[in-house]
Amino acid sequence: MDPIGERIQAVRQAASAQTMLAATCELAASDHGDSVNGEAIACLVEVLGFNNPGAAVAAVDGLIRLGPMAVEPILDSLDPRNYGARAWAVRALAGIGDVRGLDLLEEALASDVGPSVRRAAACGLGSLQLAPLQPLQRAAVRQRALLALLGGCRDGEWVVRYAVSVGLESLGLRLEPQPLEQQQLLAALAALGDPELEDTVVVRLRARLAHQRLLPLVPAAETDAAARGEVQP
Repeated sequence: MDPIGERIQAVRQAASAQTMLAATCELAASDHGDSVNGEAIACLVEVLGFNNPGAAVAAVDGLIRLGPMAVEPILDSLDPRNYGARAWAVRALAGIGDVRGLDLLEEALASDVGPSVRRAAACGLGSLQLAPLQPLQRAAVRQRALLALLGGCRDGEWVVRYAVSVGLESLGLRLEPQPLEQQQLLAALAALGDPELEDTVVVRLRARLAHQRLLPLVPAAETDAAARGEVQP
């Protein structure tokens, strides 16, 4: 049996949580050949559904490392009855950044019960890989990501609003010149940085930092309204 096959077998035959964690870490860190990628991905996806958070974290790291080839197996494995696996899948897709995960990331940020899952989704929406897309598709994905993040500004958990600030900055750094989108994004960051609207200091500080970094990228004629949190029609 090849080394990857042995590591897959070790995961599936693990007799305890600790041996499962160790075996998953070994598999996640492996250099996979094309012939065994599918088997390794399938095994790592299986681990997401086990009741072993440490192994799930290692599996997520391994799936992110494998990149876009892991996206379809992750999406195909989603089971609405297994919340834990779905939550870990969101984290993996957020880390990979493939636009095929957009639907799940939007849904997670809007309605997932776990703040940590919503936080991961917010970061993922800001770092989607847009460059390979055709211009029209890129614009559509960018607009959907922005709208999802704007909705996340109203999240009740500060850790999620903090992640939304990070996501908005990441998205803003890669926005093509679209005045309305730029104004919406800067207005949202201005609101998150406003002490009259945002109670949590670290959220305000992170939003102000993002706003400061993005403001020079917007044409001067548009920055005054955006800096005040106003969005032009």
